[in-house]
Order: sequence, then structure tokens, then C-alpha cells
Amino acid sequence: MTNGSQRGFSDNREMVGVATHALSRLASVAAVSVLTALTFNAAFAQDQAALLARGSYLVNTVAACGNCHTPRMPDATPTPGMFLAGGYRFDIPPGLAYAKNITPDKDTGLGSWTDEQIIRAIREGKTKEGNIIGPPMPVEYYNKISDDDAKAMVAYLRSVPPIRNAVPESKYRIPLHTESPAKGIAAPPKTNKVAYGEYLATIAHCVECHTPAAGPKRDYETKFAAGGWRFSILNRVSFSRNITSDPETGIGAWTDDEVKRALIQGIDKNGKKLVPPMPYTYFKDLTPEDLDAIVAYVRTFPPIKNLIAPNPPFYLLQK
Repeated sequence: MTNGSQRGFSDNREMVGVATHALSRLASVAAVSVLTALTFNAAFAQDQAALLARGSYLVNTVAACGNCHTPRMPDATPTPGMFLAGGYRFDIPPGLAYAKNITPDKDTGLGSWTDEQIIRAIREGKTKEGNIIGPPMPVEYYNKISDDDAKAMVAYLRSVPPIRNAVPESKYRIPLHTESPAKGIAAPPKTNKVAYGEYLATIAHCVECHTPAAGPKRDYETKFAAGGWRFSILNRVSFSRNITSDPETGIGAWTDDEVKRALIQGIDKNGKKLVPPMPYTYFKDLTPEDLDAIVAYVRTFPPIKNLIAPNPPFYLLQK
């Protein structure tokens, strides 16, 4: 074999070695890329699952959205197959209101809305079209929902089955206004029990329901959480209870366990069943930690003497 042939053979071996090394490196890079993509996808899926779980908890438990946005049967239970499809009628002092369809149906629900438009509707009270959302939508309370929780609620609303259900327009006798742009302040840490309880109770709009009216507005100044707000559920009239710390007319003499039982089972201190729209069927899924926080916050309400007669059973409520 000549020297030239030997050099050619050696050069070929070197080229094969280089190619093999390059292929090996490419394979390693590809493997790392695949592993990175899989890790990213797994993390993303985990984040999405956590987001949906938080959104479901807020929509179905804390905010109890279905309490207004799911129509009711004659016995006040939710209408099967109409989850969050709207149409429930509220004949209230400010006017005649209908709960909106908040399913992802593109024609009659939120399916054509952007996430930002839904968040604006929840926290500021303005629709995709720029119309103002009136009572009983508790926009002044939802205005305080954090950015993360607002995004979680929207993610969950996107996931529910779309239901086609055209809802009539609400008609009001009072001027309406939007809330200021939400600040999106983060929720207080759970370690601050009272502050976190206030945040949860704000989303649950407890004070809105339990404060009576003074003209067209609620009397937060002198009757904060003192009960007496009038409800008409399926044309049956009921009144919210006094939840201040007054020991005689409020819940000041109730134990924490009795307050919790009222929240999650709908049974008062005396064993009497509470009536709609008290959303205990939604609050029943509150975590023990969140339930403790809400009770801790409610305990801070100043005592206000305001006797509200207990409501009779729902079927006996006056029409």
C-alpha cells in the first residue's frame, strides 16, 4: 500500500470519527431538547391544572356564582343541565335584572369574549359591548379580586360546557356606574387569618347580602352586616339575618362551630334551617382553613342591635 493510500485511509477514518462525534453531539442536544420540552409541557400542564382547580374553587364555592347564574326549579334547587346558563330573574328595588349566561357559548354566553373583557366585567362591571352591569352583580366586591384569582376564574369559566340560552336585557330604574379599574392587589397571606378571611368574605359578598337598604343603596354606615335585606326568590320573600357580634340579635352568642354549621350546612344556632339565597350548598366545600378565616373575620363585625325575625321554611315563605 502506498503512502498516499495510507494517508487517504487515515483521513477517511478521521472523517468518520468526526462525523460520529458530531452525530453523537446532535443526538445529545436533541435528547436534551426533548427532555426540556417534556419538562416544560409537564410544568405547564401542572400549572394549568392548578389554575383550573383554583378557578373552580372560587366560582363554585367562595363566590357561589351558580347561586345567581344557574336558573332554579320551583323548589329553588338548580335546574339540571343549565349550569351557569343564566336567565334567573331578579325583581329588586333598582329594577328588573336577569343573570347573564356565563358559559362559553359563543352566541349567548362568553365564548366570543376575551379573557380581559371577562375580567373587566367581573371586577369593573362593564360588558364586552361597553354596557354597564347593574345589581345584584356584586362588582364593588369583585373589584378587590386579585389578578391571579381573576385569571383562575376565567380559566375555569372557559372550561365549563357551553349552553345556548338567550337571556333578556335587564331594565333598571337607577343610574348605573362602573367601578374604578381594579388594582389587582395580591390576596393577603393565609397566615394573616383575619385579612385573608376578609378577602374571601369579600368575594363571597357576605356583607352585601347582610346589610339592609337605605333608599336605593345599602346602609353600610349604620347597619353594616346587621341583616334585613329583602330577597325575592321565585316570588317568595325572605330577609337576611343579622351577622354582627351583637349577642342578642346577631351571632355574638354563637360558637365558632355554630357559625360554621350555618355557613356550610344552613342550620342556625337553634337548629332551624336557613332558606335561599343563603349559599350553604356552595359553601359546604370551603376548606377548613378558609372556613376558619371567614369566621375570624366575621367575628370582627361591630355589634349592632337589629332584630330580624327568623324566616319560615322556604315552602311557607310569603309570595
